[in-house]
Amino acid sequence: MQFLTGLLIAATAVQAHYTFPRLVVDGKSEEADWSATRKTKNAESKTGVLSATSADMRCYSSQNAANTIEVPAGATIHYISTQQVNHPGPTQYYLAKVPEGKTAANWDGSGNVWFKIHTTMPSMDSNKQVTWPAQNLYITDNTTIPAATPSGEYLLRVEHIALHQAMQAGGAQFYLACTQVKITGGGSGTPGPLVALPGAYKSNDPGIQVNLGAIQPDAYIPPGPAVWSG
Repeated sequence: MQFLTGLLIAATAVQAHYTFPRLVVDGKSEEADWSATRKTKNAESKTGVLSATSADMRCYSSQNAANTIEVPAGATIHYISTQQVNHPGPTQYYLAKVPEGKTAANWDGSGNVWFKIHTTMPSMDSNKQVTWPAQNLYITDNTTIPAATPSGEYLLRVEHIALHQAMQAGGAQFYLACTQVKITGGGSGTPGPLVALPGAYKSNDPGIQVNLGAIQPDAYIPPGPAVWSG
């Protein structure tokens, strides 16, 4: 009986893993999986990154994408997930501007170049469980590209941090992807603060190693820099 229970738990865990193969911009999806979104190393296994300091924390990509997608400043975006995003934890979005001499298709996103444009915060559901926006859906939470974002090519990074086992060190799981985008109709803002990925997180950050059964939703502190909203 214990053996069967273990198998059921393992099967459920696999089914709960996910990837984000398509960006949706103002309701229009990429034409195909991994078209402008870089294919991630977990495209088949669906397993997350387990170390907050791993090199895979940047984009988790196995290859660059063939295309770059246009995204107007001010556009509403989200990602399609291959499974329900059913683990509790925040969804965060970052942008990094491609430097001169590079393109979104060939740049690796290294250095203190990433700025956060969105994070989700938790609430308490009717079962007294801490839950996040878009949890149990097949999409990530919507966000808006700040209107003040300067025009140009960027890497757009989505990240969902699964915290269901995060009460122990190394228990958090990171599901992420990067999309090659060209922001059009932008503004003259100065995005920041700028951080490196990996580098912005530590494994014992309070938003990464956390017991969700022992905190109130308003006490949760998401990892990484402050959100830049333009």
